[in-house]
Amino acid sequence: SSLELNPSNAIYYSNRSLAYLRTECYGYALVDATRALELDKNYIKGYYRRATSNMALGKFKAALKDYETVVRVRPNDKDAKMKYQECNKIVKQKAFERAIASDELKRSVVDSLDIENMTIEDDYAGPKLEDGKVTLKFMKDLMAWFKDQKKLHRKLISCDDKLIFLFSLLISLVYYDLLNIFELNGLPSITNPYLFNGDFVDRGSFSLEVILTLFGFKLLYPEHFYLLRGNHETDNMNQMYGFEGEVKAKYTAQMFQLFSEVFQWLPLAQCINNKVLVMHGGLFSEDGVTLEDIRKIDRNRQPPDSGPMCDLLWSDPQPQDGRSVSKRGVSCQFGPDVTERFLEQNKLQYIVRSHEVKAEGYEVTHSGKCITVFSAPNYCDQMGNKGAYIHLRGSDLKPEFHQFTAVPHPNVKPMAYANSLMQLGMM
Repeated sequence: SSLELNPSNAIYYSNRSLAYLRTECYGYALVDATRALELDKNYIKGYYRRATSNMALGKFKAALKDYETVVRVRPNDKDAKMKYQECNKIVKQKAFERAIASDELKRSVVDSLDIENMTIEDDYAGPKLEDGKVTLKFMKDLMAWFKDQKKLHRKLISCDDKLIFLFSLLISLVYYDLLNIFELNGLPSITNPYLFNGDFVDRGSFSLEVILTLFGFKLLYPEHFYLLRGNHETDNMNQMYGFEGEVKAKYTAQMFQLFSEVFQWLPLAQCINNKVLVMHGGLFSEDGVTLEDIRKIDRNRQPPDSGPMCDLLWSDPQPQDGRSVSKRGVSCQFGPDVTERFLEQNKLQYIVRSHEVKAEGYEVTHSGKCITVFSAPNYCDQMGNKGAYIHLRGSDLKPEFHQFTAVPHPNVKPMAYANSLMQLGMM
């Protein structure tokens, strides 16, 4: 390769950094951009690449410093100036949020809702609760209503502040693919339970419809419908990839605060029949983590940059033994030996995780002991991958894989509500 022939050329590292950015390997992109600047501290594209990498990783202060450098050198660059201003706004906003934050004074957003005084207009023709309860008829009406791109009245969107999701498989998708799964596999019911594995509010532009439908079924079948937290059920990812913007565009800022609060209560993992562990990301940066350690994690918060909670949301498997630096720049990559030791210590058969696009919708690795399942076909309308889901039946919990393809949806592009910084214009 060019880098092997000339490993001291900053341009080559910068170009590879750009390639990593476009494939969302932000950790690798950051490493290459930093290496380019080590070779040539005056190489302005290196600062731009590093800023973009840090921005995607939620490291806003580090990104702002590099954007400042770019704007100082190229004051007439409109794209760089726009990204600097947007990044600066985020840094100031987060500083303000930290300044007013107080555990003693923090109130649940639920306490500020006045549901009783919200008026449903006479001309509202959408789904209505029966005696304040979610029914199967309500859920069927809701899905048909959302399918036609209509909004639910905000009075009907509320959350019991005592509601805690205690358990939790397998999705990262657009709303119309969710409806297709229900067509293929049947609606959730007491005899047809579901477990969804996080990233309900990823890059799709119908994330609000997805999460409201999932929450509706959780209320209808609390003991037979389970939701796990993914890395996108977090404030930083919601701010960057569009869910915050979508909720504010369709409803209110207060509504987003309510979602943020509820997401923090979503469980991080689910152990099925003491044999299969399900989590969104993967295993841990260090050996020795037990199921009891997972149960003790304080999940009612935004995830830290490292540690078991971060790993459950962010890590990925790799084919070689051991651990390595994550391509994402967060958590780690873990090998077959890591999986084997974890399963042996905790007396488990295998793990199921999501978090990565797979061409066939699923992938079985680590000698059958690590299964990745991804239920968003043709991810972001451009990957061409199949989607998949798993049936687990009987005492042996042998996985049965079911594949499906994308279905048509309204002409709304992915990330339509995303922060402008994620429309990664590249120098």
